[in-house]
Amino acid sequence: MYDKIKQDIVSAMKEKNTLKLQTLRGIKGDADLEHINKGVEVNDELMIAVLSRGIKTRKESIVEFEKGKRQDLIDKTLEEINLLQTYLPAQLSKEELDKTIDEVFKKVNPKSEKDMGLIMKELTPLVKGKADMKGVSSLIKEKLSNL
Repeated sequence: MYDKIKQDIVSAMKEKNTLKLQTLRGIKGDADLEHINKGVEVNDELMIAVLSRGIKTRKESIVEFEKGKRQDLIDKTLEEINLLQTYLPAQLSKEELDKTIDEVFKKVNPKSEKDMGLIMKELTPLVKGKADMKGVSSLIKEKLSNL
């Protein structure tokens, strides 16, 4: 994934696509920084974490841009999000996500909402980068409230 981003940076330079170039350079820089600061290997798992964080911060920015009525910045940020999502693994469908959550529920056998941490600990490695964790969390809370 990291190598693909580096190749796409070169092609963005050749195409003179500044939005793509800036976005990918930012993500590559974040991955390099994580590699240096935490001493972790640059692999797909790290890239998924960096990409997910980049998408999350951009979504938060959109909320602020909407408050300021800055449609130009909203459009630019949406383009960046769409670009970054192309590097993430295919997103799980609602049915696949529900099935995975149900399997974790059978394994953990939660008794109350206090078991949310146990469920997330078990589920996160299975769906990280493949689903919006905020949505996953709300689905789990909903299922826990129906116990």
